[in-house]
Amino acid sequence: MWRKLVAFMRIGDYGPKLQPPGRRPTPAVTALTETAFSPNPGNLRMFSYVPPALIAGAPLVVLLHGCGQTAAGYDTGTGWSQLAIDRGFAVLAPEQKAVNNPHTCFDWFNPEDVTRGEGEVASIAAMIEQMLETHGLDRQRVFITGLSAGGAMTAAMLATYPELFAGGAIIAGLPFGAAANVRDALEAMRSAPLKTPQAWGDLVRAASPHTGPWPRISIWHGGLDLTVNISNAQASVAQWADLHGLALTGAKQEMVDGAIRLRWGDRLEVTTVPGLGHGTPIDAREIGAAAPFILDAGISSTTRIAEFWGLLKKPAAKPRPPRVHIVTSLSGTALPEIEAALAPEQATLSKRLDNIIRRALKAAGLIRKR
Repeated sequence: MWRKLVAFMRIGDYGPKLQPPGRRPTPAVTALTETAFSPNPGNLRMFSYVPPALIAGAPLVVLLHGCGQTAAGYDTGTGWSQLAIDRGFAVLAPEQKAVNNPHTCFDWFNPEDVTRGEGEVASIAAMIEQMLETHGLDRQRVFITGLSAGGAMTAAMLATYPELFAGGAIIAGLPFGAAANVRDALEAMRSAPLKTPQAWGDLVRAASPHTGPWPRISIWHGGLDLTVNISNAQASVAQWADLHGLALTGAKQEMVDGAIRLRWGDRLEVTTVPGLGHGTPIDAREIGAAAPFILDAGISSTTRIAEFWGLLKKPAAKPRPPRVHIVTSLSGTALPEIEAALAPEQATLSKRLDNIIRRALKAAGLIRKR
């Protein structure tokens, strides 16, 4: 069963790799350091990077890798430690052990590992506490992000320890409560379970005694992800919109660097990247380096997420200015209006890319089928 699960999770990138020509900078080499910590009921490894001369009260970003990846590989590919040097924050990168999961996936579907005070989520919480105390970091500015199984575990951390986080980012992941065993996990990856927004929200509310404000959430998914179905992004939106008390039709719609973003103020956003398969989208001209499931798509999820969290005063400089088309009005069931918003941008694209984008948007439920 494990082989079946991970074989399904490792289906390749089916979207085109959008790699604009031109010389790319060599990514900065940052050395994650392994540290002992306790308690460690989930039997994980702790890696971290603290930039030289980091000031007291700096933020902390937690990275959760995907299946078959390592903490260092995911950090290098996405460029988070590289950004930490420029913007002044620390990085924590937990790593799974093969003894826990033969394919080094975080066990996001195992109740013993996603229950507050137990297993892997308790280990990650202990790592965070150690980083905060050891380095004098800001408890009010802790953020977490992850890819695929790491994205699903990010959702679990945000649900079980919401008081720890100011924000989170779920990339090609699944909502909390989507599965409770391997069989459920396989089914959820193919198609998210059907639940109302309130039912999704209730799963998070029941996971901890938290009564305070909820973290701000960024959700990312490839329009052509054939490993984790994009319905999981929609379910994650429903889950966090309910927790924040947001109307699903209340988003501002934008096209940013060829991706479609829906944003509910500073509390929730979802970005769909048409033509992208399963992986974390980066812009290697800006930061990071392409690798398996770290895909050079011409948009940097790393810097965009950091901007949404408030870690950047403005988007990092790019070789070319981004084209952003904003739809200022939204009424009724206005999500299909994004098709009209995209029309001027698509006029200069090839017919093939036009078809890819339209199919991706239909699959994402962002435009109506005709």
